[in-house]
Amino acid sequence: MIGSGGSGAEGSPPCPLVVPDVGIVGVVLVLSLWLVPEGADVLEGDRVVELLGGGVTIDLEAPVTGRLLRCLVDEDAPVAPGTVLAMFAPAAADD
Repeated sequence: MIGSGGSGAEGSPPCPLVVPDVGIVGVVLVLSLWLVPEGADVLEGDRVVELLGGGVTIDLEAPVTGRLLRCLVDEDAPVAPGTVLAMFAPAAADD
């Protein structure tokens, strides 16, 4: 595991980034590259991580505007649909 945790904006719980079901049967997905370091501020929709599987590259986006608190999976690790990859702290409404 990577990182040390943290909390979201006041009153906002951290938001997970979860591997979606991409519909590729029988192929192992691997977390290839973190595109954003822990502690970085992100906008909703920013590319934050790259997955590889069966010759296909899948970029996952930040689920919220805020900060990447913690990366939970190391690069080169296999991942499955439903795996929580990271936690984000949503930005406060007045940010």
